[in-house]
Amino acid sequence: MKNFALIGAAGYIAPRHLKAIKETGNNLVVAVDVNDSVGIMDSHFPEAEFFTEFEEFSGFVEDLKQSGHKLDYVAICSPNYLHLPHMKFALQNGIDVICEKPLVLNTADLDALTRYENEYGAKVNSILQLRLHPSIIALREKVQAAPADKVFDVDLTYLTSRGKWYLKSWKGFDEKSGGVATNIGVHFYDMLHFIFGKITHNEVHYRDEKTSSGFLKYERANVRWFLSIDANHLPENAVQGEKLTYRSIDIEGEELEFSGGFTDLHTQSYERILAGQGYGVEDNRAAIETVDVMRKAEIVRNPENPHPLLQKVLHG
Repeated sequence: MKNFALIGAAGYIAPRHLKAIKETGNNLVVAVDVNDSVGIMDSHFPEAEFFTEFEEFSGFVEDLKQSGHKLDYVAICSPNYLHLPHMKFALQNGIDVICEKPLVLNTADLDALTRYENEYGAKVNSILQLRLHPSIIALREKVQAAPADKVFDVDLTYLTSRGKWYLKSWKGFDEKSGGVATNIGVHFYDMLHFIFGKITHNEVHYRDEKTSSGFLKYERANVRWFLSIDANHLPENAVQGEKLTYRSIDIEGEELEFSGGFTDLHTQSYERILAGQGYGVEDNRAAIETVDVMRKAEIVRNPENPHPLLQKVLHG
């Protein structure tokens, strides 16, 4: 049984980590979050310590270390801009990390993590759960089996409506979330790299606080992409639910169906990590470089390869 800490216990994604820790037969020793709405912990680890101040949490971890009860893992579900300092904290204490995506916001931060790994002898693991999805694995195998010179035409569309709270939270600030393309898109760019290989061209056609669109070239694909949290861009066949969403990955007229099968992917990620097969710093580089460029790129006006929804944004 491994001993875990959880940073960001009140976050949206934290319940999946609590479930994964429990389902892999491990123990949550301590959690921390500036918000105290963490009742979800009671159904998984009612005995766990909890702090709302990082200094108290840090002191607790230090005391554990001194008493010879060092933690094995720190799971990180904090806001994007805090991932790097929270990972550094764990690594400095010789504790392995399991961090949500995006691992970091900037490419240079990946190199900093590698230095910390080498210096303190602990390892960073990331949650790249789309790589474990059966439909995505099957598509990757299909692409690899196609003629070597075959380049696929792909449209990626992801719209997930968010209320006015979104832009007032940390997610609405580029320096904290990385912007829309990073916050809701980074796992898609990792998936595209995983399936279609190395990225060779990256251009942005539109970018504001709610919507981003552009064109990517991979070794085996040309990808027109469109991401938005603006409900005004949703098509009529958007999925009703907790929030209106529309997700489509179209590969030359064939839809990739991967709307289901997500529920156990965090647990599967944990199983791989515990078996020493986690995705590390370098596995994240392609996706982090992709969104890093998107954030800074000049907007291409009148592009050759616009996503079909871009016209709706530009001209209503």
